[in-house]
Amino acid sequence: MNKQQLIEKIATETHVSKAQAETFLNSCFENIKKAVKKGDDVKLVGFGTFTKSKRKARTGRNPQTGKAIKIPAAWAPKFRAGAEFKQMVK
Repeated sequence: MNKQQLIEKIATETHVSKAQAETFLNSCFENIKKAVKKGDDVKLVGFGTFTKSKRKARTGRNPQTGKAIKIPAAWAPKFRAGAEFKQMVK
């Protein structure tokens, strides 16, 4: 399912226009991204938790030359599925 299909599904199930559903979905995504960027966890009970995670610096390999390169430390978004979501997928 892609974003447009999700928007159509939301619009159909909530009886709103596709434009309104897209606005709601975009607002939801933006607010999650802003909160995680600040370092806040976004916990959606039954669905999962979005967090900001620190990746350590490490050594990698250039696939063309095989030469070792240093990969710097970086922040990355992380999602951990909730128990209800995990159970549903099983």
